[in-house]
Amino acid sequence: MNSPILQLLVLAGIAVFLILRLKSVLGTRDGFEGPPRGASENSSQARRADFEVVDGGPDRDITDHVPEDTDAAGALADMKRIEPSFNVTEFLQGSRGAYEMILMAFENGKLDEVMPFLSEDVYETFVQVVDAREEQGLSIDAEFIGLRETSLADAAFDQSNKRAEITVRFVGELVSVVKNKEGEIVEGAPGQSKKQKDSWTFERMMGSDDPNWRLVATGE
Repeated sequence: MNSPILQLLVLAGIAVFLILRLKSVLGTRDGFEGPPRGASENSSQARRADFEVVDGGPDRDITDHVPEDTDAAGALADMKRIEPSFNVTEFLQGSRGAYEMILMAFENGKLDEVMPFLSEDVYETFVQVVDAREEQGLSIDAEFIGLRETSLADAAFDQSNKRAEITVRFVGELVSVVKNKEGEIVEGAPGQSKKQKDSWTFERMMGSDDPNWRLVATGE
């Protein structure tokens, strides 16, 4: 049930489209902020020991994404210790699909379809933005061009409840055209793409039967 492939498919199956006009709304940390980065029950020496693989070398699945002697690396090692099937590279691959499809679901206003995969705070924020857009009579024609960059920005692990958080930085490219109720363009231009930067934080209880990662915070 907790295979990395299943986690990848579930994460990639969630959906919403974050447009440039709404970056100021979604570019704040809405939702669970997670435990303080230094609140680990193990000493830094013990966490470094967990970070070593059997042959005594560093885990390249971790060091390919974050520096070895960092809190983020220690947190990722703790996640793997609790759930050996967890793979950082595969998680990031899944997050790419999640980013695009969550943004698309937001654009289409189909938030009920992704509610189980969003924290309550993030879901409520998305709903408020969609409702405000509809009240103003605005519609959006958007096209996701692709991702230029996906990188692991931070990671944290709470030993007391096995709660994991991973923050991913995305640099995407999209076309977004905002129209009023008369069909007039009020922002953007057809075929003109723009770069967008976002940082999303995903959360999951490691070792649980639920393979889903939830989006718990958004920002720039």
